[in-house]
Amino acid sequence: MTTALEEPAEPVRAGWTSALSLANVAIWVGWYGPLQILLARQAEDFAPGTGMSKETLLAWVTGAGAVVSLAANPFFGALSDRTTARWGRRTPWIVAGSAGGALSLLLLAGAGALWVMTLGWCLVQLTLNASFAAVTAAVPDRVPRLQRGLVGGWLGAAQILGAVTGTGLATVAGGIAAGYAACAVFTLAGVLPYVLRYRDLTLAAADRPVWSARAFLRGFWLSPRRYPDFGWAWLTRFLINLSNALVILYLLYYLRDRLHHHDPEQGVLILTAVNSVTLLATVVVGGAWSDRVGRRKPFVQWSGVLMAAATALLSVWQTWPSAIVAAAVLGVGLGVFMSVDFALMTDVLPKAMDRGKDLGVINVANALPQVAAPALAAPIVTHLGGYRVLYLVAAVIGLAGAVLVRRVRGVA
Repeated sequence: MTTALEEPAEPVRAGWTSALSLANVAIWVGWYGPLQILLARQAEDFAPGTGMSKETLLAWVTGAGAVVSLAANPFFGALSDRTTARWGRRTPWIVAGSAGGALSLLLLAGAGALWVMTLGWCLVQLTLNASFAAVTAAVPDRVPRLQRGLVGGWLGAAQILGAVTGTGLATVAGGIAAGYAACAVFTLAGVLPYVLRYRDLTLAAADRPVWSARAFLRGFWLSPRRYPDFGWAWLTRFLINLSNALVILYLLYYLRDRLHHHDPEQGVLILTAVNSVTLLATVVVGGAWSDRVGRRKPFVQWSGVLMAAATALLSVWQTWPSAIVAAAVLGVGLGVFMSVDFALMTDVLPKAMDRGKDLGVINVANALPQVAAPALAAPIVTHLGGYRVLYLVAAVIGLAGAVLVRRVRGVA
């Protein structure tokens, strides 16, 4: 049997990819149901008694959760790298993280105070990041390099399907508590086909590391000077994700307060659906095309430029039809970016032994924007020009990320 540190050579089958993608859907349901709808509704309920606006309160809660996510993803990725259970390196963390995430969502469902809401969201981030770190690391463990664009495409599709499913469950379940409960059930059930059907890879006896707390902690720093491609790839992902986070954070409030949409929650669901349709049209195709031509950087660059243009549209044309157009164009660009950028990231990983930890460090570029976005967005919306300036800033940030991918030298 292939061991965990060998470079994979045998292509993975469709069943494996489907099961891993479903597990990914489940994790994103646990994140996006709260982020898109439920946390915003709770923020509205708690804001009157805090002296804060709903925007500021939501920013503090999501920011606190993002701080937890920053540490949790690389930490659990590193733990999974060193796990020697007979079930493999990744499976124990997928199961434990998803179960903990479901319980944390149920805690949020019963939150009667702001501190419980904040604690619940931080626990969701902690537990689901354990599961996500392990799911992500399974790809370089099992998938050959020239199949990773395709598999990354399916995982990208899973992310947006998770966003749509989570948003849908939160919207139609019939209340905040019911929305959280529905997301919790899906989060736990969705990982079962993968963990029950597919055996995980284990470390060979000779590869098992000697535990050292000092070495464990030092391993989280990856010098950009020693690994420049890793550093530039990380920065590209961070900037483009920050741009996207700025677009999403106040979407519900943008529709309600700026566009005066008659049903802003339904509007969020419609925009998410439009974005999802166009994303799904490009995410797998873009990844497979990148595999076929053997190139990554041009796809990442031009998808980033397209997303920046769509974000700028939200700044200069603030109407409901323009929001639909922007959502569609963003989906086209984001689909290509998600699949190909993921493949590019796996191509710049320094060591096989540290795949989980290094991907966790890369995934900080997903979580850190959740911290930075509220810090940037709240003062811009309330004091520095409103939503027009917010989306213009987001467009500039995204464009910078698209340009900087050219600094990656070791990947075509």
